[in-house]
Amino acid sequence: MNRFTRTFTRIKKSHLVLYSVLALLCIGSMIFVFHNDSLYDRPIAKVTGTVLAETEEVTDPNGNGDRLFTQQITAELQNGSHRSEEIRLTNTYSDSKAFDQEYKTGDELFVSIDAESAQPLTGDIQDVKRDRYMMGAFWVFVFILTIVGRRKGLFAVLSLGVNIALLALAIEVYVRTGANLLVLAGILAILFTVLSLLFINGFNGKTYAAIVATLLGTFASLAITLLVMRLTTENGLHYEEMQFLTRPYRMVFIAGLFIGSLGAVMDVAITMSSSIFELWEKNPAIPVSDLKASARDIGRDIMGTMTSILFFAYISGAIPMLVLYLKNASSLGFTLSINLSLELVRALSGGIGIVLAIPIGIWVSLYFVKRRGAGA
Repeated sequence: MNRFTRTFTRIKKSHLVLYSVLALLCIGSMIFVFHNDSLYDRPIAKVTGTVLAETEEVTDPNGNGDRLFTQQITAELQNGSHRSEEIRLTNTYSDSKAFDQEYKTGDELFVSIDAESAQPLTGDIQDVKRDRYMMGAFWVFVFILTIVGRRKGLFAVLSLGVNIALLALAIEVYVRTGANLLVLAGILAILFTVLSLLFINGFNGKTYAAIVATLLGTFASLAITLLVMRLTTENGLHYEEMQFLTRPYRMVFIAGLFIGSLGAVMDVAITMSSSIFELWEKNPAIPVSDLKASARDIGRDIMGTMTSILFFAYISGAIPMLVLYLKNASSLGFTLSINLSLELVRALSGGIGIVLAIPIGIWVSLYFVKRRGAGA
């Protein structure tokens, strides 16, 4: 009983230290983003007052109505040579707020100052300073993940940060050197998989099995997708949504397929691996046939929900464009084909990876379980 009490107390102390460190980091970072205006090169103005100057009803040729509002804004500059000076700004926003927004007292805005303006200064609004909101959302995410996942949750945050840094580095390399984007995406897929799973689950057979299953499932999924695209000569695919790119849009799309399906395949792979290893560790004498049957049942249970999640995740991003096209008198068939062809390919490619990851995950996990059992 004393040993249990000491162990429990030690665990509580380690958790207390962890949450205390996170709380200090949270407070420090929030104080920083609330007082970092001087570090920006662009002028920042804090809204001190707003007046609604004008309201206008507008209607387009298709009968869609909207209202435009004009705000007169008074703000105080927070940095630069005009710090603490007043600036007058004008903001026009719509009822729909599709490409604009209403500003309120306390908002911080990036502005440009008219060079020829006298006192009070005048200028234009460039953007909103959002770092404090992003930092707040980040810490809410970190605390929820850490409270639920404890040590694994903290390592999940760390792996996410490393993966974001790797992605940013790869994009920078591609933009600067023009390297093969598909090769970069393949390298990223390997690094994302290895680092994410090792960070969260550590160095063990379960992790190794999940890594192998994830990579095999992802590469097999991409190979099948490319084969189908080649056989169909990509008939029905509309790349219009990527027309703003100055890079080969097809290569960018394929690289996106690579990275996009990786997360779902990794989720299924670690689920299959964890299930098999958990069953085996609870009962090392369990027959391989029973392990395989249980794993198949688990795979069937998660297959439908995972493919549905992937489908809804991709399709939901196209909803604003679907509404925009339909409200501007485009036909339903044209609207769906233009906006959903690429999203459907992404969802189907990821779905193929999910389905393949189940048998691959079972075979690979059973192989590692047999090796571990033989070693024991």
